[in-house]
Amino acid sequence: MAEKLFYEDPFLVEFTAQVLSCAPDKGGFAVTLDRTAFYPEGGGQSADHGVLGGAAVTDVREKDGEVVHTCDRALPVGETVAGAIDFARRFDLMQQHSGEHIVSGILCGRHSCDNVGFHIGHDLVTIDFNTQLTMEELREIEVLANRYVWEDHPIEVSWPTPEVLSALPYRSKKALTGAVRIVTFPGADCCACCGTHVRRSGQVGIIKLLSCQKFREGVRIEMAAGERALRYFTEVLDQNTHVSQLLSAKPLETAAAVERLQKELYALRGRVAALEEGDFARKAEHFAGKGDVLLLEGDMSSESVRKLCAAVMDTCGGRCAVFAGSDEQGYKYALGQTGGDLRSLVKDLNAALNGRGGGKPHFAQGSLQASGAAIREFFQGR
Repeated sequence: MAEKLFYEDPFLVEFTAQVLSCAPDKGGFAVTLDRTAFYPEGGGQSADHGVLGGAAVTDVREKDGEVVHTCDRALPVGETVAGAIDFARRFDLMQQHSGEHIVSGILCGRHSCDNVGFHIGHDLVTIDFNTQLTMEELREIEVLANRYVWEDHPIEVSWPTPEVLSALPYRSKKALTGAVRIVTFPGADCCACCGTHVRRSGQVGIIKLLSCQKFREGVRIEMAAGERALRYFTEVLDQNTHVSQLLSAKPLETAAAVERLQKELYALRGRVAALEEGDFARKAEHFAGKGDVLLLEGDMSSESVRKLCAAVMDTCGGRCAVFAGSDEQGYKYALGQTGGDLRSLVKDLNAALNGRGGGKPHFAQGSLQASGAAIREFFQGR
């Protein structure tokens, strides 16, 4: 069994080790060593990446007690090789993992609940709890978690004896036996954990709780810590700055500016709808009693296409077909006939003009990709 250097020193970047085995495997070559600083995926934390004997290490897993490194080329068995982990990736994962412990410990302590799921994703961290929480309660946890970070507490890692462990109030998702590794954030959390962590809470930097959504019987929280939180703040600030410039509003007044714009847009849509209805009524009057009607219009919403078709079909005394759009972008359509059965016609239309849609026997809506000339040609003689 390999000596796990990542437990002895999670800040160790370079090391040497002897290659014990190397065999072709899915994704490259499976390599085992007598000692390793590469952390294998587990406990919600992703595996380390890096270089081993000149080969790229793309994944690390623990199988049957052995740490197996997936390398992009074979390494000579028996030789001593140099390894170097991607420490930027490792430190990011440690910031996220330690930040999660701080949040979970404080939250579970204050709300008497359990952490029932945890995953460090590419961009964000998700944590699942078996209790209901509001965003107001979450903001309180966020303040306490960041205060703990800034107080810069030392992190403790231990392997207590079974006797000590039995009296220890530690968090665990399942009953544990044998040697148990305990990671303690004094005053915030005590948890059984196999992952790597920062040395002091201050190295987490900052914690931001981003969302709280109902998940199963509890909630799922999205979180970012350290450099990930900084990147998130930067991206949000850049977007808000752009929005403030577009709206000619101060950065802290963009929400109010958007609300004003929404009210103006709602009022404008009401005026447009009233104008449309007047125009549709005039067209319906114009086509009164003229039998089958085919209309090709400029771009309109699907709802407007429906309303125009319904207005004209009520007066024309035949079938009404409305197409709105352009040859380049395609057309939305509505077909209607009072008391009619247009199912066969709609099926032929979709087949002939690369369309899709349907509805009731007397009224159908859809879209198609064809030219106005092709639409007119389809309806000739029908």
